[in-house]
Amino acid sequence: TRTRDAIVSDFSGLTRDRQYGRAIYNGHPYIIVDTGGVEGEETGIQALAIKQTELAIQEADCVIFMVDAKAGVTAADEMLAHKIRLLQKPVLILANKIDKTQSDVALAEFFQLGLGTPLGISAAHNQGILRFLDAVFSTHLASLDSDTHMNNEPDSASKGIKIAIIGKPNVGKSTLVNTMLGEERVIVYDMPGTTRDSIYIPMQRYGKNYTLIDTAGIRRKSRTHETIEKFSLINSLQAIDDANVVIVVIDAKENVTDQDLHLLNYAVESGCSLMIAINKWDALDQEAREEIKAELTRKLAFVNYAKIHYISALNDTGIGQLFTTIDLVYASATKKHSTHLLSSILSQAVHRHSPPQISGRRIKLKYAHSGGHNPPIIVIHGNQVDHLPQDYQRYLISFFRDALALVGTPIRLQLKVSENPFKDKPNTLTESQRRQRQRMISYAKVQKKKRQRTI
Repeated sequence: TRTRDAIVSDFSGLTRDRQYGRAIYNGHPYIIVDTGGVEGEETGIQALAIKQTELAIQEADCVIFMVDAKAGVTAADEMLAHKIRLLQKPVLILANKIDKTQSDVALAEFFQLGLGTPLGISAAHNQGILRFLDAVFSTHLASLDSDTHMNNEPDSASKGIKIAIIGKPNVGKSTLVNTMLGEERVIVYDMPGTTRDSIYIPMQRYGKNYTLIDTAGIRRKSRTHETIEKFSLINSLQAIDDANVVIVVIDAKENVTDQDLHLLNYAVESGCSLMIAINKWDALDQEAREEIKAELTRKLAFVNYAKIHYISALNDTGIGQLFTTIDLVYASATKKHSTHLLSSILSQAVHRHSPPQISGRRIKLKYAHSGGHNPPIIVIHGNQVDHLPQDYQRYLISFFRDALALVGTPIRLQLKVSENPFKDKPNTLTESQRRQRQRMISYAKVQKKKRQRTI
């Protein structure tokens, strides 16, 4: 795919969820699915990863069985090869890391798997990849119309609203994604750090396209030690920047922590539309709920424009309302506003509360216009606006949000100082203006002498 979407490291069990990627080879668009490794004796979370691998095999048109040329045929290879033969699907066996061994000897060993002639590649050094793709499309997928298959998938222009689900580890992000999808698409396990990659999942609901992004849990920087966890953190932050709407999931049992506030602040700085989902709400009694609501009001005052939903991802409570708010906040972020409307709102704001004075001169706000959307950018022109205090800017943002009925989206202000168009032009007087100026000077002198004699 020529991307770094899949996290890569040198230890087993890294990949867990199905990771989909798009690419094109010789005019043939295709989808390739990266899956977790199979060793044969998986338990716990790795057993769930195997189920994801089996689902990927079932939906695939062609199965690429990758083996380690350096390690040779293992018991896990034989077990998996037996399962694949029973599927009666096109299979191509790839012997990776062929650069680290004698290729002819290594490839000959894999004939015993009964999956045809193996191909040798080196994925790390990009050796044999084109030969492998040519074999896939010329032999194994020759009878399939790949263009027809791809047309059934949403392309980049029709993926709709991108929704990133973020939060601390083990707050229920993957459970929420599965509930919104109505299927077990990503792995859910009672252990922090289950999700490692940022998984993009296209979906449709009532004819509308969405893309859910399940992200890895984000811990405090001081607690992030492993290299893989740091890569997961980077992927999660990139997903926030790529999303149109961010849903910050907070564990109701833990209340609002400092890490939750850091995540909210990052989402605000990225300019995404923002929603807050208080998960595991059904596990609290009425008294605990009232305490948390009071705490939310106090701690989340800086994002008071964000809609708060009280949900239970596990029991599918309040999920439908999330989609209603997603549509609302995205519409608010992408709505276009005329210059006349924005200038009128600015005039009303100034009339209600005038800007302060700077060095004895009052700041003058002249007019406003749109500078972009998602998030909405409002450009304000005037005199001395570069000295406009932060508290007055917050007042203007709040006034514009109320006047435009915007929900869940931050507003950016851009202040531009109006320059005097005659600042650098010489003031050349005509002959008539010079005579008039001289008469005024003479008159002023005469009046000054009269006042002196009177005194």
